[in-house]
Amino acid sequence: MQKMLSAAVRHTARSVRLCSSYVKQTRFLYELKENDDSCRLALNSGTFYLFHNLSPLVRTSGSRFHVPAVSCSDLLKPLSTYGKDRLNLEDSVLLGCSDSSIAQFALDLGSFEKSALEQEFSGKFTDPRNAFLQVDEEDGALLTRAQSLLRWHDCHQYCSKSGKPTQKNVSGSNRVCHANGVIYYPQVSPVVITLVSSKNRCLLVHQKTFPAGLYTALAGFCEIGETVEETVRREVAEEVGVVVDTVRYSGSQHWPIPSSSLMLACQATAKDDELNINKGEIEEARWFTLEEVIEALGVNMLPSKLPDGTLPVWVPPKFAIAHQLIQEWVQEQKSLHSS
Repeated sequence: MQKMLSAAVRHTARSVRLCSSYVKQTRFLYELKENDDSCRLALNSGTFYLFHNLSPLVRTSGSRFHVPAVSCSDLLKPLSTYGKDRLNLEDSVLLGCSDSSIAQFALDLGSFEKSALEQEFSGKFTDPRNAFLQVDEEDGALLTRAQSLLRWHDCHQYCSKSGKPTQKNVSGSNRVCHANGVIYYPQVSPVVITLVSSKNRCLLVHQKTFPAGLYTALAGFCEIGETVEETVRREVAEEVGVVVDTVRYSGSQHWPIPSSSLMLACQATAKDDELNINKGEIEEARWFTLEEVIEALGVNMLPSKLPDGTLPVWVPPKFAIAHQLIQEWVQEQKSLHSS
């Protein structure tokens, strides 16, 4: 009993420390967002994740990508030779902070020569879609936030009411139109992503814009006035002609492509399994058995062709919430079969 009490006390103490650390970091970031002078100080000791026209700088680590963090001093030294007057650290956006309260920023260096930057920082500016497929979960979350914020600022340089230029605050948490005082904040669009199942099969789809062999769950933007459940039912009916019976919320994830979206993941069951595919939306939709889904989960991203010249079916990487939806369905099916 004493050992159990001691373990419980240690667990509680650890939880309090974690909570305290989280609160400390949250308050620190709040200060940087609200106080331009505090954020300017943090810039000089912060770390930077670099982009070139919204493409992130990555380094290769085996078959995966790693997103390097560059210190302020390592950033300033080489860029001063290219024209320091073209570099303004305040063009960056605040992403977060480390456990030791070192501020993290994203900075787009699109005005500098791409190849020179790649050589200087020992990396390569990569298409965002490819980067998201080949980074780990931590780097993936960082890239989605960075790319979305940089894109939002690039697209909101003028006030939609006055037509005058807007001014970014130092952290990038908002933009202000000084002509009328309107403050603009970065926005996200709600999107449902739904794994539809019928008995012991689930529905996966392929779009023309996807890499060959990639199948995933259905997804679509919420329309004004809709609930999540209504969006699920409409999207499934529009794209594959199936009527949804039940809808269950599963989780959420931020996603930056094509613009900043909040993915609302759901599991849904179908009243029937007859497909009537809307070719204007998707190229192919198929019902997959548990065995077929498990096999697809085991295929590496961007796989090589099979001996017969075809590509195996594969699904989004672990970082993507579509992968989590599929894994959740697999575990539920296994539990049903074992009971």
